[in-house]
Amino acid sequence: MTKKFARLFVIKTRVEAFLIIYALALGASERGLVYLRQFPGWGGKLLFLACTGAVFMAGAKILDCLRLEKAAEAGAPPT
Repeated sequence: MTKKFARLFVIKTRVEAFLIIYALALGASERGLVYLRQFPGWGGKLLFLACTGAVFMAGAKILDCLRLEKAAEAGAPPT
């Protein structure tokens, strides 16, 4: 039963990955807007960029891991 429940939290396809990345981006942009209100000026802008930059890095890592897992299942060496 716990294995079935745990499988709900595994990203299997690129579509699921893009949905997760989209949700991360929404949350990061909302947090960035809060930073802009709390810290007007350059500080808030830098924190906003840090939030969005983290989404880019996480999204790239998610997509890269999906590609590597698919290559491992096929038995091909990673490129």
